[in-house]
Amino acid sequence: MGRDGPACRLASSLIAVGSTQVCDHFEAAVHVDPPLAVCSACDEIGAQWEHLRQCLTCGRTSCCNLSPNRHATGHFEVTGHPMIRSAEPGEDWRWCYPDDRLYMAETAGDEAAEP
Repeated sequence: MGRDGPACRLASSLIAVGSTQVCDHFEAAVHVDPPLAVCSACDEIGAQWEHLRQCLTCGRTSCCNLSPNRHATGHFEVTGHPMIRSAEPGEDWRWCYPDDRLYMAETAGDEAAEP
């Protein structure tokens, strides 16, 4: 069950895209260290990545679904950690895997992100 909100405006200035409810996994405050500048799983195997994502449960920085290894999604599938955010400079959005829900800054453009 989600939490209702006026036009889904959140304390962090993010809005739920295409929804009138905030999912139960969303928390306005971030409780993890800043993301790394690398996907450590890709770095270990000598692979490259497209974009970085950060798990908001444990802080792990992983590569996105456009990357060959899709480590962020793999991390969710193994751990069940529900929320990620972009670890890319200038991007302010979050993704909830279980609820398939995107949260973007109100000033963000219309371009949809790839988890």
